[in-house]
Amino acid sequence: MLKIVYMGTPDFAVGPLEAVINQGYEIAAVVTAPDKPSGRGRKLGMSEVKKFALAHDLTLLQPTNLKDSVFINILKEINPDLIIVIAFRMLPEAVWRIPSKGTINLHASLLPQYRGAAPINWALINGETQSGITTFYINENIDTGDIILQETTEISENDNFETLHNRLKKMGENLLIKTLKLIEAGNANPISQKNISSPLKTAPKLNKDNTRILWENNSKDIFNLIRGLSPFPGAWTTLIDKNNKEYYFKILDSNYHIGKTTSKSTGFVITDSKSHIHIVCGDGVLQVNKLQLSGRNVMTTSEFLRGYADLLEGAIFK
Repeated sequence: MLKIVYMGTPDFAVGPLEAVINQGYEIAAVVTAPDKPSGRGRKLGMSEVKKFALAHDLTLLQPTNLKDSVFINILKEINPDLIIVIAFRMLPEAVWRIPSKGTINLHASLLPQYRGAAPINWALINGETQSGITTFYINENIDTGDIILQETTEISENDNFETLHNRLKKMGENLLIKTLKLIEAGNANPISQKNISSPLKTAPKLNKDNTRILWENNSKDIFNLIRGLSPFPGAWTTLIDKNNKEYYFKILDSNYHIGKTTSKSTGFVITDSKSHIHIVCGDGVLQVNKLQLSGRNVMTTSEFLRGYADLLEGAIFK
């Protein structure tokens, strides 16, 4: 059986690690991110992969610098057949060249499309109807190595980040095991990405700018942004009330209605103060189903209106 070093950090990397263990492969070490402060108390928090590794008595490494000679020497002493990388940092060549059978990555897109840090989010934000999972050999550039296997899944308008993430995570567990069996048997026949000439869409890191709702955009585009960021980190916007006071909101679930139903400007709020909130967009209105006022819990529209209907009177989202 292959001797494996496994590298990952978030929940997405936990299921595949467990699947590898259940298949009887030797996990010689698990590498994950250093603990970091989180929450209001700024207490040191462990990654999901670290929690799993500790619970299963796996050898754990948490290097702050992947180029550190001590860390690299530890990997050389382990002498793994293979390194598996899932949702981790970019590896230096001195690391990914160590294993005799190479270093592979499991990526949550159909490469070469959506190379980058947030492929699941951007597939939804861009309104794709299909996504998938890819295993490939790591090289010197991010997500550009030779493809080993891929599997596809359809995306419906009912999907959001959470549902697609969970589906791809499960698919990834199965695809990773298939990939390991091919490598173990010497039957992997990787395909180069260099020969693919179609226009490429990328998946850059999410930030304050690209997660903000722009109400002049089309309603379907805003709907896709919201579901692509739900439940975390959430698409955000600001509300200016009738007294010109500003409030920070996240909108976490919505529907869209194309076709102008009002002459009001974009961002204008239409509500009966009991059951619905509609916000004017570039080509129609967005129906808000779930939202979160800063400092408050996530609420349905009706829950929000029971306590905060007055806040929307004469207000506009910007």
